Amino acid sequence: MKFFLRMAFIAPMIVSALAWSAAGGADASKFDGPAELPRVYVKSALSDTPAPGKSVLVKDSRELKSALEKVACGETIRLQAGAEFSGNFKLPAKTCDDAHWIVLRTSAADSSLPPEGARLNPCYAGVAALPGRPRYSCESASNVMAKIIYDGKGSGPITFEGGANHYRLIGLEVTRGSPGATIYNLATLPIDQATDHVIFDRVWFHGTAQDETVRGVLLGGSRYVAVVDSYFSDFHCMAMGSCTDAQAIQGGLGKLEMGPYKIVNNYMEGAAETILFGGGGATATPADIEVRRNHMFKPTIWRKDAPGFVGGTSGKPFIVKNLFELKNAQRVLLEGNVMENSWGGFSQTGFAVLLMAKNQGGKCPACRVTDVTVRYNRIAHTASGFQIATALAGEVNASSGTERISIHDVILDDLGGPAYGGLGTLAQVSSSHPVLKDVSFDHVTAFPPRALFIMGGVTEQGQMSNFTFTNNLVGVGQYDIVPVGGGPKNCSFQPAKQTPGGVLKSCFSNYTFSHNAIVGSKGGWPNGNIYPSDQAAAGVVGFKDGRYRLCRDKDKDSDCRKPSSAARAGSDGKDLGADVEAVFAATKDVD
Repeated sequence: MKFFLRMAFIAPMIVSALAWSAAGGADASKFDGPAELPRVYVKSALSDTPAPGKSVLVKDSRELKSALEKVACGETIRLQAGAEFSGNFKLPAKTCDDAHWIVLRTSAADSSLPPEGARLNPCYAGVAALPGRPRYSCESASNVMAKIIYDGKGSGPITFEGGANHYRLIGLEVTRGSPGATIYNLATLPIDQATDHVIFDRVWFHGTAQDETVRGVLLGGSRYVAVVDSYFSDFHCMAMGSCTDAQAIQGGLGKLEMGPYKIVNNYMEGAAETILFGGGGATATPADIEVRRNHMFKPTIWRKDAPGFVGGTSGKPFIVKNLFELKNAQRVLLEGNVMENSWGGFSQTGFAVLLMAKNQGGKCPACRVTDVTVRYNRIAHTASGFQIATALAGEVNASSGTERISIHDVILDDLGGPAYGGLGTLAQVSSSHPVLKDVSFDHVTAFPPRALFIMGGVTEQGQMSNFTFTNNLVGVGQYDIVPVGGGPKNCSFQPAKQTPGGVLKSCFSNYTFSHNAIVGSKGGWPNGNIYPSDQAAAGVVGFKDGRYRLCRDKDKDSDCRKPSSAARAGSDGKDLGADVEAVFAATKDVD
């Protein structure tokens, strides 16, 4: 049977973006759908961070502290490779500039480290493998790094003093001692004092297997910071322990101007959130955040009852929430990342990505999540995909809102629902106050086991606006839409008595929903979509490796039952679902 899809009208969000540009905003060419892309990017190449001055070798902790006090802009401090430096080392403010950086690095030759632009791993600290982690290349483990370790309480071993600027760290292992203690930040950029131009390059940040280590890097009130080619492991807080949320990196707190930030080509573990912006008091919003080509991973041995389970020293499991979370951020690009393993069981239910402006504790009415672009990512082994919302129903402290979210060319593989202790949905799209605006899904591939959407909003607050769902290859599982709750005040109340199209009409003041293949649905969506009975009927193959493709010629493809109705059926003439080859090209060698 041949399907003819109606051409979609121009998406209201694109019109909105163009109107905003005409009113004095950024050039419309700087947008990806409704979201504005970062305006500024951090330059982190070695050629951008010259240190033409003298070099000094330090061999112990005392010498390192003395060298940090005396170092001049443009100089390099070389830490003896293989040596251990114990303490809380303060990097002082100096009057440096872009032509005179301070470099803090291992004394090992450059040839002993991965080349610039290649990711470092624990092999370079003499650790051939870490249990429960993806295997990394290690032909011969050899310690060519210098270890900086903190044996105290609180935060350490690296603290940037207010005004610190133009520092580059290379080839270091940064960790903690103090068994049984809770360590908060291994590297601290202060929240209430400005710092700028800091680059962490080929650094291994890590806690210990069972102690509570809250985070690797606290970005604080910083600007122009990059974390590249590095490795983060063992950041976790245990249930009923002394901390709650652990991350590899957190930012978006305080009152100072924050950003731009570059987080590129890292392996990263954080039990609660791998990367978090927001989550506390702030009067400013970090902007221009580039998060690309990172492998965000939670070891499955952290999950209670898993083979080889490793929890905290009390035996309790670590608190797990999601892989990437924004509560306060603007102009964010999340691109080319591989994001694996998230499960429910604590205050969240295993969503991979959470985008929700949050006035945390009433201390951040200025917090916003706006202009977020999520593209060319692979997400796998999570309970659900995206949670996109404004303040939850019942909260009295409104944020400044969530709006202009663009999600396209994303593959979500093995959405597990109950298997991962969660809901089993592609996306929760919900709103309270202020209302959610300008959300677009385009060319996404996902087959959630329970429902395509969890959806709803408080009708008395007003309808959500400008929702676009086009060119997607998705399944509905057991249900098309599940309500978020709240009874008759919810726009999706009693969805069993409404068609999916009726829920959209009730919840959104305007929307575009067409050119989608909705596998397993009985219909009832707006016109211009198709409803294959199952993946085979849709002509979808490639489930074994998450490299979904559409059948075109059953005589040339042994896995094909029949040519796919989703091939070249998009409003743009492309296949429905993610551009698989583009996604795998963007994520090549990331994992």
